[in-house]
Amino acid sequence: MLIQAVLFDLFETLISEWRNGKREKGHMFHEIGLNEELFKKEWHKRLDKRMDGTFSNYRSVLIDILRAQNMPIDLKVLDAAQKQRERVKSLPFEQINEEIIGCLSELKRQGIKIGLISNCTPEEITAWEACTLSQYFDDVIFSYKVKCAKPNPEIYLMACKNLKVEPEKVIFIGDGGSNELFGAEQVGMIPYQATWFLSESRKENINIYPKLTHPSELITIIRGEA
Repeated sequence: MLIQAVLFDLFETLISEWRNGKREKGHMFHEIGLNEELFKKEWHKRLDKRMDGTFSNYRSVLIDILRAQNMPIDLKVLDAAQKQRERVKSLPFEQINEEIIGCLSELKRQGIKIGLISNCTPEEITAWEACTLSQYFDDVIFSYKVKCAKPNPEIYLMACKNLKVEPEKVIFIGDGGSNELFGAEQVGMIPYQATWFLSESRKENINIYPKLTHPSELITIIRGEA
């Protein structure tokens, strides 16, 4: 089978938020008056609406949480929280793994179309346009912009339509979050789990899909499919 396109996930596939086993603090829950446990509970409850663009930005999510708790709203604190969130989320874009760049370059050289599907919110991808990665992509889909998120079949089919390719001739690469590999498989794509940024426990958590330990392995697979 001739592979026509490769679709990538973004976080923990092309970039990683983890450094030396830690992820920098991205929330200011104490500053806005919430304890961590309550904040995480309320944050998770709004996951779907955050990913599908119901909330316009991080600040609007915080306002909704505070209103639900009948708590006072300090707009200056929320503005600071918004800026902090944007700063933290931009960090992973500053240093891109050279193996990933090499893989994308080779895909380009071979004439393979390259697409991105990311479940994300506006503040998470403010650094995308200026990032080295952006120049390699023929199509980019951010869930909040299209009001649809993985694993909904529509978002995968949207990417195929944009790239003018059939799902059966597309490889999908992702770390496996949001049940994205299952979603890709359901529409006929060929899913692979990207494990190069994952801990051992996360690698084993999704064990039904073939795993890639290095980006270069993707090139070997495509050459075999050509």
